Amino acid sequence: MTTNGDVLIRVENLQKAFGDFHALNGITEEIHKGEVVVIIGPSGSGKSTFLRSLNLLEVPTGGHIYFEGVDITDAKVDIDKHRQKMGMVFQHFNLLWSRTVKENIAFSMQIAGVPKAQIQARVAELVELVGLKGRENAYPSQLSGGQKQRVGIARALANHPDVLLCDEATSALDPQTTDQILDLLLDINRRFNLTIVLITHEMHVVRKICDRVAVMENGKVVEEGDVLSVFTHPQQPITRQFVRQVSQYAEEET
Repeated sequence: MTTNGDVLIRVENLQKAFGDFHALNGITEEIHKGEVVVIIGPSGSGKSTFLRSLNLLEVPTGGHIYFEGVDITDAKVDIDKHRQKMGMVFQHFNLLWSRTVKENIAFSMQIAGVPKAQIQARVAELVELVGLKGRENAYPSQLSGGQKQRVGIARALANHPDVLLCDEATSALDPQTTDQILDLLLDINRRFNLTIVLITHEMHVVRKICDRVAVMENGKVVEEGDVLSVFTHPQQPITRQFVRQVSQYAEEET
């Protein structure tokens, strides 16, 4: 099966069970090229499992995932080849603590067999892009939380991915640093037309960055749409709860 022209990822009836617990209950979604999709939901709603299923870090127990028209849930597909086109940004950074900033960024390219000269040029380009010029030789223990996440973003971009999958990428950061990281992600999206899928439980993240929001509860997408329509006409109780949260956040800012 091939997907529509601007569809980057299509998920059909996605299911994931851990024993008797069903974390995902038949999700069908399309993610389009160049858009920023934010998935929100309370803890235990299945949003992290859904995100990690997109690059098969969690292997689904049912359904299909099509990435650039290829069914990557097919056992005959070389998933490592497709994972190189799916950059992953983690909540707790997942940096290699014995490696410097530039060595962390270079690592995935080394694994992919990229020539050394190309690695050096790409690392320099990414260090500049994420605002870490002058910190190339620092170790993670010498960096702030925001700087660590900038390294994580640079590393995720190293192999020129078509999508960034961000797993609670700002929840370990303070509000000011969160805004800086969201500004960086938005700049990357606009500059390179890079698709971003970001999960969060923080509604102000949605307000700041996304084109489209999907609300998850009990392993299902219960509501979705553009931010304005979801914010102004929330249909589900869980969505109304999140809207109240962002209203409260806005009042605290003023």
